[in-house]
Amino acid sequence: MRQPSEPNTDASGGDVALMSPNLLWGLLETADRIGAPSDDWFAGTGLSRAQVSDPGVRLPDRPTAIVIERALKVLPPSIGLDIGRVQHVGNFGLLGLAMTTAATFGEALQIGLRFTPVVGSLMRFVESASESGTLALAGQMTIAFPSIHRFVTEEFFSSCLALARGLVGDKLRPQRLEFSYPEPEYRDQYEAVFECPLAFDQPQDRLVLDADWLAAPLPTHNPIASKQVLALCEAQMPSGAVPGEATAAVERLLRAQLPQDPKLTDIAAQMHVSERTLRRQLTGEGTSFHQIHDRLRIDRAYALLRERGPSIASVGAAIGYKDPRDFRRAFKRLTGETPRALREKLWAEMARERR
Repeated sequence: MRQPSEPNTDASGGDVALMSPNLLWGLLETADRIGAPSDDWFAGTGLSRAQVSDPGVRLPDRPTAIVIERALKVLPPSIGLDIGRVQHVGNFGLLGLAMTTAATFGEALQIGLRFTPVVGSLMRFVESASESGTLALAGQMTIAFPSIHRFVTEEFFSSCLALARGLVGDKLRPQRLEFSYPEPEYRDQYEAVFECPLAFDQPQDRLVLDADWLAAPLPTHNPIASKQVLALCEAQMPSGAVPGEATAAVERLLRAQLPQDPKLTDIAAQMHVSERTLRRQLTGEGTSFHQIHDRLRIDRAYALLRERGPSIASVGAAIGYKDPRDFRRAFKRLTGETPRALREKLWAEMARERR
């Protein structure tokens, strides 16, 4: 949630090179086409326009987010939808190819969820609780950077829907889409891109799909090619980036119990494994209990801080902090800002969006 505006922020230290340059290239291409300035986007980030021109390079996530933040100041508000809506299977490279070889759309979807890090993105989908007969996918930022959240969500959701329609046809329509931010002035563009019911100011960014689509056969299915290309995807996965079963289970249990502040021992007991076993499983999946817990807490706090109703203390309580001072210290440590300072920024952004 740190929102750096000056180049002397710690733009590259500690960041992992995971990002594809495709998104920045789309922003630069748009800037060039409409005559928007882009000379200062990369200042102090350690990145350059030349790097963005190399499709084989992988960029560190936070410097990439800083470049995006600067780009959004001079580009049209709907640029996320503009870039995402024109994507196709080929833009997803090896991952897109792997998905086309699947037997069904449901199988292709699981490939996409597993190997998202291969293409490099600031957002990923995780399965979310849903009513019978539906599949719900929640968009989850891979880093906390609220000033670009709406753009990332728009680009990710619209490009993923374009990919899905490329696999099973243009008739695919979500049951509904939910967004955690206020309705933008260009809602008509959302309706044109997504062609489904929309809801804003929701707890999460979610896509809800009729589960019947999961059984849809893919005409491009090729079992032999599938094995080959999946092996290539596996080889290109960043170390520790595969979201495994233990991680997913911990996320699901923690998300439902954030106000109670469950400990590792509590979650392990609910999963019917020992604390040591769970710790080892999470380590093998490239994460830890504390990393998951911190990320879920920040995601929930961010959503609540956007709302006018909850006090800072109640936001802290909702994610397991009984003492507001503990919440403030932890939030500042994890995001670089106090809850109050971030709330003021979010409200100011929402006020500008509604004008």
